[in-house]
This record gives sequence, C-alpha cells and structure tokens, in this order.
Amino acid sequence: MTINHVNQMPEGELDVLRAIAGSKDDRAVVMLNQNRYRPDVNFPDGELYASYIAAIEATVESVGGKILWRTAVQGLAIGCSHDRCDEVLAVWYPSHSAFLHLPKAERGKEMFRLRKLCVENAVIHRCSDASFPFTYSGEV
Repeated sequence: MTINHVNQMPEGELDVLRAIAGSKDDRAVVMLNQNRYRPDVNFPDGELYASYIAAIEATVESVGGKILWRTAVQGLAIGCSHDRCDEVLAVWYPSHSAFLHLPKAERGKEMFRLRKLCVENAVIHRCSDASFPFTYSGEV
C-alpha cells in the first residue's frame, strides 16, 4: 500500500493559515518540509531535482523567504516505511501570507509543476520562527 500526502492538507489548516494571514498577528513562520522523491528524480544528483530546488529557491526568495537549511536524510530511526523521506528543508517565510502567496509568486507555477514531477510524498510542519533550531547560544 502506497501512502501519498503530496498535496493533502489536514481539514481546517488552510482556514487557520488564511485567518492568521488576514490578521494583524500575521508573523514569520518556518515550514519544515520532509520530502520523499520519486526514484526517477535521481535524488540528489539528478537534473530534474536540481531544477526543482532552483525553482524553490527562486519562488521562496520572490515572496521574501529563504531556505534556512536542507539536508539529505540518512535513515529512518523511528517510524514506518511510509514515513521515510529523502530530504528535510527548513524554509523561513516573513509571514503566513507570504507562504500562501507561493502559487502566484514569480516561478511559483513552475515550482509546483516540478513538485508534481519530483515529490512522491511530502509532509510540511508549520513551526514558530521564534528560535531557529541549532542556534548556538554560547552555552554548553
């Protein structure tokens, strides 16, 4: 059985995002993306994958955001095989409305077209930007 969550959004989450985006409390957000790529994408060395990442970078930058970091996943320590992913990306957006604007942003259409071709399964977690992970505080 293949479980695919590329475009599936939990019920009510879009309403929550829109409510935040339309309020005076709209704030920066970090989206933690867990992507499993289709085998023919040849992650991480394939041309199609490189085109997809270039489109992500351009589209995110066009709404004022940036990729904070991305890394290949080396294995699944806990979870089921359907939870497996190939890459994790932390993407910062200046606001929830910026995130919602991605489909209409410069190169957004191309990014989503490539996403359909590249991504077999995706999970995106909405996180606070209050403190970036792995920020060194100077204390041990």
